[in-house]
Amino acid sequence: MSGPFLRREGEGIALRGPAVGLIETTSIARGLVVADAMVKRSPVMLAFARPVTPGKHVVVVTGDVAEVDEAMQIGVAMAAPTLVDRLFLPQAHAALIRALGGGRRAAGLSSLGIVETFSVASALLAADAACKASEVELCELRLADGLGGKAYFVVTSTLDLVEAAIGAAIAILDPGLLVTTEIIAAPHPDLIETLRRGKNSP
Repeated sequence: MSGPFLRREGEGIALRGPAVGLIETTSIARGLVVADAMVKRSPVMLAFARPVTPGKHVVVVTGDVAEVDEAMQIGVAMAAPTLVDRLFLPQAHAALIRALGGGRRAAGLSSLGIVETFSVASALLAADAACKASEVELCELRLADGLGGKAYFVVTSTLDLVEAAIGAAIAILDPGLLVTTEIIAAPHPDLIETLRRGKNSP
C-alpha cells in the first residue's frame, strides 16, 4: 500500500508544484462546488477532490504560486461556512510532495517524532514546517481515511533533530488543531520494521 489515504489502495496525490493548496469542507456537495470554482478561476491542476472520513471533503490543487493563490482565494470564499481548514504552501518541501504521492524513505530509522492533528491541512502544514526546520526524514503520512478525519505523520533522525522538527511543527499549528505530539528516542526494532513496511496504518 502506498499513499497517505487508505481508500483506493492507499491513494497518492500527484503534484507538479511548487505550490500546493488544500481546502477541507464539512459538506461533500459544497466541496465539489469549491473544486469546480478553483479550477475555473485559475489554471491550476486539480490533484485531488473527494470525500474523506468522517464525511468531509478535501480538494487539493497544485501549480505556480500565483495560480494556486488565486484558486485558494475563490475556494475559501466558496467554502464558507462549511470550511474546516485550509492550507497554502507556496514552496512545499520535496519530502512532503514525495509523501503525498505515495513515496517513502525509511532506510535508517533512529529516533521518531509523531505529530497527530484534527485536520488534513494542519498535518500537512506541520509536516512541511518540520521538514524545513530540521534535517529529518518524513517516513510516514496518513490522512483522514480510517482515522476519523484526523491525520498524523512520523519523522525520523537523530534525537536532537527530531526534537527541533517537532518544536517547529508545534510552533506553526493552531493549538486547537493539535491532538498530540510524541517522541520516541530509541524505538524498538519491531516498531521500526512496522514503519518500514507501512503496517501501522488502520
